[in-house]
Amino acid sequence: MDIESRIDLIKQVGEEIITEEELRHLLQTKEHPIAYDGFEPSGTDVHIAQGILRAININKMTKAGIKFKMLVADWHAWANNKLSGDLEKIQTVGQYLIEVWRNCGMDINNIEFVWVSDYVKEPEYWKKVMQVARNSTVKRIIRTGQIMGRKEAEVQQASQILYPCMQCADIFQLKADITQLGMDQRKVNVLARELGKSLGFWKPVVVSHHMLIGLGEPPKSNGEDRVLELKMSKTNPDKAIFMNDSEEDIKRKIDKAYCPAKIMHENPMLEYSKYLIFEKFSTMKIKRQEKFGGDVVIETYAELERLYREGKIHPADLKNSVAHYVNEMLNPVRESFEKDAKLKKLLETIKRFEVTR
Repeated sequence: MDIESRIDLIKQVGEEIITEEELRHLLQTKEHPIAYDGFEPSGTDVHIAQGILRAININKMTKAGIKFKMLVADWHAWANNKLSGDLEKIQTVGQYLIEVWRNCGMDINNIEFVWVSDYVKEPEYWKKVMQVARNSTVKRIIRTGQIMGRKEAEVQQASQILYPCMQCADIFQLKADITQLGMDQRKVNVLARELGKSLGFWKPVVVSHHMLIGLGEPPKSNGEDRVLELKMSKTNPDKAIFMNDSEEDIKRKIDKAYCPAKIMHENPMLEYSKYLIFEKFSTMKIKRQEKFGGDVVIETYAELERLYREGKIHPADLKNSVAHYVNEMLNPVRESFEKDAKLKKLLETIKRFEVTR
């Protein structure tokens, strides 16, 4: 695959790339750059964006010749007081997430899973954390609280000051040339770019992927508060689809979803179609009554958007189609956790955990 084709794949992942010129230079000078994404095992429900969308994005990166490291940020979840600060429970959820990805099509063979709890034993890691902390102000670190799903005023525990310093140090610990995380993680990645060379490391390329919106009406706020609202909408059971939702749950949630007729902007049904369905299926069938033109098979997202904007697809018909394809995507995961005794026990175990904000 030539450089431009590889860049095109990565641009399909990155809603923002800092910078494209640096990415091109990296691909020209290094055959298999290292990219990382990290996840905080913080809850017992895995959002479809964390499962299916993440698999889609990572598979594009590995197809582009990127070596991928997935960081299981168990100590970060511990620092952020997730699952009541119980590290053992956090690690159990981490194992669950890995099994979800294993069963939803993620290119596991080309991914290395790295647990933070393994490398915190190394003095060199904590030296990197200290270097980041010594070259950052408390005010600057608190401003990055968004990466934890918190506003500045919510950053209260001392461990939550440590969290961004660790996440910044993770990039250099993993030898990551590329940080491939969500737009909500942008601030700490930019911090790593600013500090990298002065600390004797490098300036990582930042590939920030799109954050799938929730099923409810979009938030009206702007800036940081808006990103946080989008992030937290995933924790509302009725405003998000989770990897272990039943077919009935999915239909009920999507029936109630925000989906105004002829409106494309921040319409979650169109978002799901663009970022999930057309990534996993070659066509999308919309069932309509004969008096409205009968069934239609759509080959591209652009075609779907045009038909919806023109009012040729009714919101209810779009919802029914989205629910069908979402269920098709989740069936392999549900079946694995139903049929495999070990996976079934793992799911039953984490369902008993109390989730804390």
